[in-house]
Amino acid sequence: MANQFCKQNSNLSSNNDYACTYLAFRLRFAQKKASNSSTQQLISKNQTRLIESIKMASWNSIPLEISYEIVGWIAFASWSISFYPQLILNFRRKCVVGLNFDFVLLNLTKHSSYMIYNVCLYFSPVIQKQYFDTYGDKEMIPVAANDVAFSIHAVVMTALTLFQIFIYERGPQKVSRLATGLVIVVWAFAAICFFIALPTQSWLWLITIFNSIQVFMTCVKYIPQAKMNFTRKSTVGWSIGNILLDFAGGLANYLQMVIQSIDQNSWVNFYGNIGKTLLSLISIFFDILFMFQHYVLYPEKKTSKSLETGHESNEPLIDPSHEHV
Repeated sequence: MANQFCKQNSNLSSNNDYACTYLAFRLRFAQKKASNSSTQQLISKNQTRLIESIKMASWNSIPLEISYEIVGWIAFASWSISFYPQLILNFRRKCVVGLNFDFVLLNLTKHSSYMIYNVCLYFSPVIQKQYFDTYGDKEMIPVAANDVAFSIHAVVMTALTLFQIFIYERGPQKVSRLATGLVIVVWAFAAICFFIALPTQSWLWLITIFNSIQVFMTCVKYIPQAKMNFTRKSTVGWSIGNILLDFAGGLANYLQMVIQSIDQNSWVNFYGNIGKTLLSLISIFFDILFMFQHYVLYPEKKTSKSLETGHESNEPLIDPSHEHV
């Protein structure tokens, strides 16, 4: 039954194709294990409901679907490439002075939680069914392939940046106790939520928690870097290329959600995936702030030679009493 449905609906998106394949396997396996005909009928009925939900969640306009995919991959490319200017800058200077370590640690937590949300919602038919039950059978899953690819890539690139902090000249700066404590609390909270969700299999609720975590981390992760730039009166060591590409990615990501809403004649994906919505708006706000710091408040031509070579004496971002010894 599931295989027949998949063949008849070849225009479905890739995550729905995956769900169909998964359902076909589960249906055959469950029916073989069933001991009587009534059990088999119940299995078929439940599987049919999920298949029909997937069938209804399809695009109405091919041009809009193509536009959605193109804009999505533009966002993916912009955001993914945005990690490289900072990595290259650190490599060329053999120094990470000017890059705030709290920002990198918080950013790693943010992207890790976002990856968990995207991967689970995109690949799990069980979570997709819970999403349909919550927001309606006609709604589309608000996670695209580019979201999954970006979040995985982001975790790897942020981890590499963290590695550079350990091997390059970093001056007197250290990761603050405040940032370390915040990360510990966040992951402890996520673990507690997992055990709360486990008895009732409330997986959609659980990944929504991870999505909320990434939104929260997005709100706070930029603050240490913005404060550090203000304290140093300079953005040297903090790549503006990262900011420009991140800004472009945020705009493209927001446009992608608008296209999907127009096609579905529904704006539920904005609050059905509130993390993605707030992610774009918050990122755009801080990108504008960093561009203002770089081009208006602290233009590079006014910085001293010592700042350019990375040998400045940095004032600690957080009082030494709050840092690791």
